[in-house]
Amino acid sequence: MVVDGNKAAAIGAMLSRPMMVAAYPITPQTPLVEYLSQFVADGLLDADLVEVEGEHSALSVLQGASLAGGRVFTGTSGQGLAFMFEPYIRTAPLRLPIVMVIATRDGISPQCVWGGQQDAITVRDGGWIQIFVENNQEILDTIIMAYKIGEDPEILLPVNVCYDGFYLSHMSEAIQVPDRNLVDQFLPPYQPTHVKLDPEIPMAVDPLTPGLLFTQYRVGHLEAQEKAKNVIDRVDEEFGQAFGRSYGGLIENYRMEDAEFALVAMGSPCGTGKVVIDRVRERGVKAGLVKVRSLRPFPKERLSESLKGVKSIGVIDKNVCFGWGTGVLYVELSAALKDLRTPIVDFIGGLGGSDITFNHFEFAMDKTIQASKEEPSGKVHWFGLE
Repeated sequence: MVVDGNKAAAIGAMLSRPMMVAAYPITPQTPLVEYLSQFVADGLLDADLVEVEGEHSALSVLQGASLAGGRVFTGTSGQGLAFMFEPYIRTAPLRLPIVMVIATRDGISPQCVWGGQQDAITVRDGGWIQIFVENNQEILDTIIMAYKIGEDPEILLPVNVCYDGFYLSHMSEAIQVPDRNLVDQFLPPYQPTHVKLDPEIPMAVDPLTPGLLFTQYRVGHLEAQEKAKNVIDRVDEEFGQAFGRSYGGLIENYRMEDAEFALVAMGSPCGTGKVVIDRVRERGVKAGLVKVRSLRPFPKERLSESLKGVKSIGVIDKNVCFGWGTGVLYVELSAALKDLRTPIVDFIGGLGGSDITFNHFEFAMDKTIQASKEEPSGKVHWFGLE
């Protein structure tokens, strides 16, 4: 089929058989809600569709459904995610394996409804697993995998599947739709083992919690995030065996086997980056690209292994970290690789819906190669402003 990213997400949700969907439309996620509503009307999706008055209610409704033992789905963007923040930060500590897509969008002001990754980046420490994808096929496939990851008895955490607003949400490309029976074999029905609201078996959920017990919950949450690293890699491998497509799990290495210089990126710009890596290779430069799929948990071990031995690294950020004056991926990677002492250069672009082009990636590659021969300057390069 040829579909846009929002429809790919709706198909992925449909194939995962959620029992309840609650979502409120907001640019650039709006068509997702329309597709899901049509699937329910056409009998393709057997789920309760709850028409809520806002995003706060959407996730609150799904918390109740998940506590009652249901598999559920929603999606949002930008200001919708901001409105959802209060139930958002309750979902993960309650250990509810809800899957929610974020059609990522930049900040609201100066007035902007265009693509960026700032909304998802801003809530990265809300306790959810966050996976960023490159194309529409990966949207669909990752939603199916997200349920298997989040519902794993060792994990039991909610999952965000993040895809770039407009560049994927509204861009149409060919995808392969998995056979429903094969998906059913890969993703069995959800069977909660930790909590289930049942009037026949009363239990308290989320009572006022004393400090030491609260600390115990936090430690368990962090341990589940760490365990999720192996589960994400394993589920990706199992998906590849079942459907013939896999994405590397936590990260995807592209032509990194003998790379001397590497670019690191996240989301849809990675497709452009791979083309540029091929072009650079034709000039005899041993270059590669690492696509970070999992921002949370952050794959520091696999990144250290992939980037060990390279002479310099360029990071392509589609967001900003206001505390450091850089991009967030640059901060995360710098912390993860501090023992390698490899020069790392930060590049920021794609803000407010602006393009990240072949020329930008080639500029980044040139600056990254140059960094291997100079003392680190800490300068951030802004695409379009240099």
